[in-house]
Amino acid sequence: MKIKEVVDALERFAPLPLQESYDNAGLQVGLTEAEVSGALLCLDVTEKVIDEAVALGCNLVVSHHPLIFHGLKRIIYSDEVQRTVAKALKNDITVVSMHTNMDNANGGVNFKIAEKMGLGACRFFAGKSVDGIECGSGVIGELPEPLAADDFVIMLKRKFDVECVECNQLLRRSIKSVAVCGGAGSFLLNDAIAEGADAFVTGEMHYHEYFGHEQDIQIAVIGHYQSEQYTNEIFKSIISEKCKGVKTFLTKTNTNPILYL
Repeated sequence: MKIKEVVDALERFAPLPLQESYDNAGLQVGLTEAEVSGALLCLDVTEKVIDEAVALGCNLVVSHHPLIFHGLKRIIYSDEVQRTVAKALKNDITVVSMHTNMDNANGGVNFKIAEKMGLGACRFFAGKSVDGIECGSGVIGELPEPLAADDFVIMLKRKFDVECVECNQLLRRSIKSVAVCGGAGSFLLNDAIAEGADAFVTGEMHYHEYFGHEQDIQIAVIGHYQSEQYTNEIFKSIISEKCKGVKTFLTKTNTNPILYL
């Protein structure tokens, strides 16, 4: 099977028109006519991830975050992106990224986060339609049983292997309805409140955005990397179902640039 067929399967699940205007999802590096020897699935593409792909015999890397977010005027090994691009080209590795198109897709990143939390009756909130495709940047669903705020935070720490959850004032009512937006999702906070969500889970927010919502909603910020770390499981599911026989590997490289001391 050619790399192109794997890429096509991924893009049928999360079409590129679903990506946000600022994004650069899709083919990043390399050619797609070669036979795929294996696919390494990851959140970020770094030099270590390319090394891992080489060691596994994979000529395809599928990431969530784009390797090339801004245009490259030269490749002179002066930063991590340039070195990673050069290493991928040198080793004939194709890099494809499925970013906000996978965030916005039905069954995409936010549905995976909701699944890990055990949410049911999940649906888009602040949804939209692109080329006739229903999509959205956030998902809302319900916990099997209501949880007290402190128990909710403990659950998040366990499910996402989080050392610290950044919260506003702990909610004094039980949490049942939960809104989710992986990565940097603070732009959906007011929409989550309007939907009547008891809690809003995202990856990162700015300091001032926590103010003014005491007892409106439980804000729970678990970290950008942590919120999206299971995205590679979506890639694996798509490829396993649509591209029979293609070997897939979940990266063992932790690319989170943030240390918790």
